[in-house]
Amino acid sequence: MRALKMAMIGLGQGAAGTLPAMAAMPEIELVAGVDLNPAMRQGFADHFPGTRVYATVAELCGDPEVEAVWIATPNRFHAEHAIEAMRAGKHVIVEKPMAISLEEADRMVEASRTNGVTLLAGHTRSLSIWNRAMRRIALSGAIGALRAIHISAYTDWMIRPRTPDELDPNQGGGIVFRQGPHQIDTLRLLGGGMLRSVRGMTGKWLDARPIPGYFTAYLEFEDGTPATIMHNGYGYFAMASLYPWVHEKREYTHADRAALRRELVNGRRDESKEKEDYRVGGARDPITFASKAAAVPYPWKPFDLGPVEVACERGMMLPAQWGLTVYGDDGPRDVDLRYLQRPEPDPSGGLSIAILEELHGAVVGGKRAYHTAEWGRATLEAALAVMQSAAERREIMLTRQVEMPADYDAGMHIDIEAAAHAV
Repeated sequence: MRALKMAMIGLGQGAAGTLPAMAAMPEIELVAGVDLNPAMRQGFADHFPGTRVYATVAELCGDPEVEAVWIATPNRFHAEHAIEAMRAGKHVIVEKPMAISLEEADRMVEASRTNGVTLLAGHTRSLSIWNRAMRRIALSGAIGALRAIHISAYTDWMIRPRTPDELDPNQGGGIVFRQGPHQIDTLRLLGGGMLRSVRGMTGKWLDARPIPGYFTAYLEFEDGTPATIMHNGYGYFAMASLYPWVHEKREYTHADRAALRRELVNGRRDESKEKEDYRVGGARDPITFASKAAAVPYPWKPFDLGPVEVACERGMMLPAQWGLTVYGDDGPRDVDLRYLQRPEPDPSGGLSIAILEELHGAVVGGKRAYHTAEWGRATLEAALAVMQSAAERREIMLTRQVEMPADYDAGMHIDIEAAAHAV
């Protein structure tokens, strides 16, 4: 089956975490990139000789060889750039959040339909093999029907380098816009997609940051299944410290976080320089790190999602170092998932590979697309509801939810019987 010819729109930190997988996958041929910043364009050209580099989205959309694009521009441009690409006949993957308003999302859905192209909403932690495997086990009924989902994260999101737009909710900034989709998309995948309502609250506890750094929410599915999410991004405690196998040199230590917080409070921090380092061609460009790291196997780590707890009638599931731990009537059972990992490098932990596989299957293979524009809009609706509920202190009813078809990941082989019974 032929490769899909793709381009990257926006060459910042998000793109730097995705390009290694795109360039290495045989299903994808990376042919072009675009960014306003000449330094990033040069970094892209240096990393990927033979590709074309453009300064504007319009120029790239005029390239007849480009069949599909990955949009990694700032959130406020997602709708604009996606619609421009779709009108040019390009298929699209758009980073989370899909857009910054339901009105924008509605226009993106319509553009996908009108122009006859595929738009996929990615890439969230729901795409990890750990969460997808838990869904397959839950659907099997091996440990009974799904009864509850709980996700909690403690990160240093608020003290990482931020650009002004990342701290402005009107531009799609803030922790709910930028991190809420990871948790919401994951619980929607596990629970079937059809949320009924949201009751949320946020907390703004650091004067040096003009946005909330904490959110929590209770979400109820149409069938009554409860789910809870929480993210504390202030960096006093990091969830990764609970897992001794998580050793990532690029993560901040406790001392790093304390020093960065002091610099923020004292106004002595050059965040623009720090941010530049993580972009394509920067001093800490993830592409460079990916080229030096072993592609597989990679152990589970909480990233910014946090551990996912799935409670069923006769047991529960949690992520483990190399897969899952399933607690059933016979006690705990470890399920090794390393065989599901692909050899291509992916600094995002497999997320880029999964959504690129889905796009290739839909466009080249004629297969069904699952993380559609409608799916992304439904996740955005729930994230917006968390913020609305926090502001109005009431439950928000949802109207744009869609189901995840049961046949998603039907080809993912999980030894259900072994997972459900200890030996």
